Amino acid sequence: MTSKQRGAVKVRITGPHIKLDQFLKWAGAVPTGGHARALIEEGYVTINGEQEVRRGRKLHPGDIVSVSDQPAREGKQRQGGQVYEVTGAEGDGP
Repeated sequence: MTSKQRGAVKVRITGPHIKLDQFLKWAGAVPTGGHARALIEEGYVTINGEQEVRRGRKLHPGDIVSVSDQPAREGKQRQGGQVYEVTGAEGDGP
C-alpha cells in the first residue's frame, strides 16, 4: 500500500476508529489533550483537506490528518506542519 499523501507519517490505530484529539496524542503531534483541543479549535487541523474543529471527530484508516504551523484563514494557503495517514490492521480501510 502506498501513502495517499507524499511524506505523510503513517500512524496505525488498533480499532476501527479513533477520535481526533486522541489521534493527535497517539501520533505524537501534541503532548497533551489540552494542546490537541486548542490546535483543533483554533483551526490548525484538517482532515482529508477540510478544516475540522470537532475534537471528537472519528478518524478511520485512510484518513489524512494535517497539522499546520498556522491556522486556516480564508483565502490564504497554509504552509508547513506535519501530515499523518491513519492506518489500521492489514485489510482495514480503503
